[in-house]
Parts: sequence; structure tokens; C-alpha cells
Amino acid sequence: MKIATFAQLTRAVLCAGLLWILAGPALAGGAMPLDGLWKGPIKMPGGELEVVFRLVSLTGGEYFATLDVPQQRVTRMAVQVQVHGDTIILAAEEAGSRFIGRLAEGGKQVTGTWYQPGHESALTLNFSPATINTAPKARLTPPYREEEVSYTNEQMNLPLGGTLTVPAGEGPFPAVVLVSDAGAHDRDATTGEYRPMGILADYLTRRGIAVLRFDDRGVGKSGGDFSTTIASELVGDVQAGLKYLRTTPRIDTTHIGVIGHGEGGNVALLTASQPAPPAFVVTLAAYGLPGNQLVLEQQKTVLRAIGVQEPDVMAFSKQQQALQEVVLRTSDVKQAQATLVKMMRAYDTNLDTLTAKNRAIDLTSFRYRNLLRFNPGILLSKVKCPVLLLNGTADLEVQADTNLDALNLALEKNTRVTRKKLLGVNHQFQADPANWALVNGQRQETFSPVALEAVRSWIVSHAK
Repeated sequence: MKIATFAQLTRAVLCAGLLWILAGPALAGGAMPLDGLWKGPIKMPGGELEVVFRLVSLTGGEYFATLDVPQQRVTRMAVQVQVHGDTIILAAEEAGSRFIGRLAEGGKQVTGTWYQPGHESALTLNFSPATINTAPKARLTPPYREEEVSYTNEQMNLPLGGTLTVPAGEGPFPAVVLVSDAGAHDRDATTGEYRPMGILADYLTRRGIAVLRFDDRGVGKSGGDFSTTIASELVGDVQAGLKYLRTTPRIDTTHIGVIGHGEGGNVALLTASQPAPPAFVVTLAAYGLPGNQLVLEQQKTVLRAIGVQEPDVMAFSKQQQALQEVVLRTSDVKQAQATLVKMMRAYDTNLDTLTAKNRAIDLTSFRYRNLLRFNPGILLSKVKCPVLLLNGTADLEVQADTNLDALNLALEKNTRVTRKKLLGVNHQFQADPANWALVNGQRQETFSPVALEAVRSWIVSHAK
């Protein structure tokens, strides 16, 4: 691949470090909404690649958007949407790519240019009649008890709201508390039409395991502010859920565990290092590396995935490490931002000041600073309960081997640790899209069936 500029490489990795879905301003002046699927072929050396953008309008006039490239097994990559009059910008930061086009009269076609490191191509996106239905869906009564619940993190006087599902029958049943990945999520960890925690809860409850899932701080029925909360502080929220389950009828109080996804997996492990720990822990793509190393590895993984040559990957990683040092060693935020802007513009003289300032703000945000400082191995020597570590081989955010190795080392005093890599599973714990079920002629994103069964069978084996 042709050597990329600092700006191009930065676009490819910025979101990999932040791990947040981005959305942008909606259409102005009451123009036609963009909800639906937008598809088109990109001409590449040796052939074409179809890209599929999925846009869903949100309250407040913003869009949730993702990108699929089926031939490259890219699914649900986060996309930032900007609309200025009839000009539409779709930026897939993880791939360092963006599309700039103009909406045709009638609102069914967007014509423009696709840009990615080392390549640009004309691209026309056509609106698909397979629009997304965001209205509440009809739902059959599940074969288990389902209850809206509320409880309190007493130490913080913080109200939390969630859903408790309990299998049919007298019990007592083993139970779990679910903890979502980084970012503020509802109790189902909803992203577009994908509800990983809702799917996991339904699967387990139908098979004899009670599940408590709750809204993150500042979301739904829960109080607080997630944006000013670090991972270790979330332990209290999980402990409150465990306490609630221990006083709930039909729950086997000797077999109450925690299942955490991504950062939530690390919160689950930290909970197990404290007094009154859970009976077991399951992690789904938990971090093993310290935060600053994790971010560097995420960046290198993304760059290699889009074809950047190794010398460029290593050179860029060295620059990013230097930026991290400024963030970690400079306590004054304004001073850190000024230094970062100078460094980034020195790395790439074509980088404009406004873009550099915006990136400096991201790099010095509360959550990003704490991610860099986070060491997931601290206190894990105190974890004595059984632990299942699951990671997917297609995960670009938390690389399976290095993070499993690091967690295994931190838990080396625990003789009841099981680790497993799941082939083709990505960070959202979805299987290879080729294995997704067809619903109304469309591939339907879903939780990996292999992962679901791995979690269930392991819990059952430890709850006998």
C-alpha cells in the first residue's frame, strides 16, 4: 500500500482507541431523511467491493450509522454522519475512509467520491427499499418470568433500573448480572438493531439461568453520569446487582455470577477481587493489556487490516506513543492540548489547526485519559472464583492472543481459569456474517451461537 500521511493513518485508528459510536448533525431545513440502506460498488485494483451504509435517525436529529463490506467480512463498523445542505459525508474512522457525495433530487441516490489511504474512487450509493423499521416490534410472551426492577448503589446513593428474567419453575436457579462494554448503554446494550445483552439474557433464561441486566449510569432508568465514571467505580453498580439477586426468591444464592463484555469484563473481574465476590465470572473480549498498550495494539491491528505496510505501521505507532506520553505526563489539559497540536502538525504539515485541536480534545478527554492509565491486571491475584475468558479471533479492538495471555498471567494464582478463542467472532461477539440467519431476505446480525452455548454450558458445569 502507498505510504499514508499522519492524517490518513490517524483517521484509521482514532475511533479504535475511543471505542465509541459516533453520530453527526441531521439534515437541515426539513429535507428528506436518510433512514435505510445505501449500497454501491467501489472500484478497486482487480475488481469491485460493495459497501453498505446503514442509517437510522435518532431523537435530537442525529443519525446512528454503520458500514458493512461483505466481501472483506467488515460488519457494523462505526460511521460518523454529517449533512450540509445536499452534501453528505460518511466517515468510517476505523478504516481511515470517508465518502463525500451529493444527494440527488428525489432522495434515492448519492453520487460522490470514496477516499481511503492510498486510493480514491467514484462511488454512487443507491437507496435500498429494505428500510429499517425502528418502531417497537411485536413480541411473543417469553416462556419465563420478566420483571422491571430497581435497586440502589447505596455507597453512591445511585438508583439503577433494569430487567430481571427468571426461568419458569420453582428453582432455585443460578443467576448472572450482565455488564456492558465501554460507553453508556441501555440494559440490552442496543446498537441499531443489535441487542447483545438482550439476546444473551433471553438465551440463558430459556435454559435455566436467571439474568439481571441494567441500564448504565445516565441511561434509561439509571441515575448518574457515565462520562465521568472510571471502570473501577462501576464495581459498586455490579455489587448492588449481586446484592439484589441475593435477596430475590427462586435464586440460588450460592451460584450468582457476573458476565461482562469488553470493559464490562474487566469490571466483572474487579468485582470478584472485592469482598462478597460473585460465585463465578465470564468475560467476553475483556482487556488484558494496560490501556496505553491496548490502544497502540488496536491502532496497529486496524492499520494492518486495511493494508498499511509494516514500516508505516511502526512509524505511526511510535508517533502515537509520543502523543500518549504527553497526555499521561501533562496534568494541565490546556497545556497538553497545545503540545499535542504542535506535535501532530509537525508529523503532518497538511493537517489543519482546527482538525488537530479537535483531535487533541479527544486525546485529553476524561474517559480517554483514564483508559490509557487503566491496568486490568491490578488486583486480579485476589480473584479466587472460577473464571471463563472468551475472546474472538476476528476482534480488531481486543486482540485475542495478547489479551488472553495477559489476563491468564494476572490470574495465574487461580487454578480455576478457563480460556477459549472463538473462531471468526468479532468484538461485538457476532459470528462470521456468512453464518447469519436470513430474515426477509436480509442477513440478520446476531450473537454467535457458539459463544452463547459456550457461556451456558460453562455456567451449568459450575452450578451443579
